Order: sequence, then structure tokens, then C-alpha cells
Amino acid sequence: MSPRRAPLSAWIRSILFVVLMTLVTVPYSLVTVAVRPLPPLPRHRIVSFWAKITAFLIWHVLGIRWRVEGRENIPARPCVFLAKHQSAWETLVLEAILPRLVFVLKKELLRIPFIGWGLASCSMIAIDRNDRRGALQQVIEQGKERLAQGFSVLIFPEGTRVAPGHTRRYLAGGAALAVSAGVPVVPIAHNAGEFWPKGAFVKIPGEVLVSIGPPIDPQGKSVDEVNRLAAQWIEAEMRRRFPWHYGDGDVTAGVRA
Repeated sequence: MSPRRAPLSAWIRSILFVVLMTLVTVPYSLVTVAVRPLPPLPRHRIVSFWAKITAFLIWHVLGIRWRVEGRENIPARPCVFLAKHQSAWETLVLEAILPRLVFVLKKELLRIPFIGWGLASCSMIAIDRNDRRGALQQVIEQGKERLAQGFSVLIFPEGTRVAPGHTRRYLAGGAALAVSAGVPVVPIAHNAGEFWPKGAFVKIPGEVLVSIGPPIDPQGKSVDEVNRLAAQWIEAEMRRRFPWHYGDGDVTAGVRA
């Protein structure tokens, strides 16, 4: 549903969400600055509580709910999550769904007032996307450090938001981190872009399905093989769960990892 055809209630919900998020984020950003001297895990618990507040507002104000399948596939130890990237929803809600999570994100986000302060305090992995080789090195070095601290790392392997029904080449940074650190890769598929379209102000109430796949053990596998297995599972799951976005019927179409 396009924003122009969205019901008036969706406009009201979206406006109210922005107002409430502003009222929450501005003062909470000061908290994130105050707790920076704390060790990484306690600091992360305090800062990431903002994500739980945000998730509450998304559920109750925007009316975007979610159902998670495959929680049993989340390892007890730190891992690398590779997820589909369709909207801002997954950057806000997955933090509240998955345990002890840090993201790989573009460094420009740290410059955003208030929100950037929180990201900087939350042990996120900030990279320069214009320096591909340097970015990969940053992902591996900082990622291994975060994993050793007890965090799991979330990476969007397509590198940017992609509309439902489309895919981009899966970059291998997440697979490279997993192979280098010897931790499993856990793939995630979802359809958040149906309700939170890229670049749209109005959000549409509905239920997001988050499907968490079985862990991929990197032992004895190359980076390309791990990346390919993750991409194949995600894209096949997207076509199986949300076939109305795909007209080809081929569950492997578009996988170019």
C-alpha cells in the first residue's frame, strides 16, 4: 500500500510515533553519553533499552507487530547474524529481539545528533563504505573484538535497503568474520518492507514475520561457501514465505553471493 492510499489512521499513527520517538530519544541520548565510562556489556544493556522502548512504540503506536519463528536456532554463544535489509524496522526491532547485539553500520550514522550518540555508546561497528578493502578489515578486526566481549554481530550483507521482491549481491564481510572468528552464521529472512517502505513517512499496520534459519558452521568451509549458503537460505525462505513478491517461482533466482 502506498503512502497516498494509506488510511488516515496510518497517518495519525505515524505522526504520533515521530512525536513520541523525539520525546524519548532526545533525553535518552544524554543517558547514553553519561554511561560511556562503563564496561561494554553493562553500557550496552543500558543503551539498548532505548531499542526496547522503540519496539514498544512500533508495536502499540504504529500497529506493526511481529512473529518470530526459529528462535531455537539462535546459538547460546555469540554468532554472526546475516539478515535481509528492507527498511529501518529491522535496525530498530532486531536489537530488541536478538540477544546482546551490535550492528555493522556506515560511519555517517554516528554523526546524526542524539541517535548517533547512542550508536557510538553501544559498541557498534562503524565502517567507511567508500573504502571496500578497509571496511572489510574493520568488520573482521572490530567484529572479532565484539564477539570476544560476548556480543553477537548483525550484518546486512546486501549493504543497503532493498525493496521486497528484489535482491542485491551478498557481500562477504559477515561470512569472512564468521570464518575468521570460528563462529556460526545465522541467516534471517523477514518482510518488514511491506509495512515500513523504504523512504516512506507513513507506516502500515500489520504483522512482520521474522524467520531465523539454522546456524551455518564455518568449520571446513571457505568464506565464499558460507556466504553462498547464507544467501541461498535467505532468498529461498523469502520466496517460500512471501511468494507474492516473486513471479519467477525459482527459489534460487537472484542469489549472486
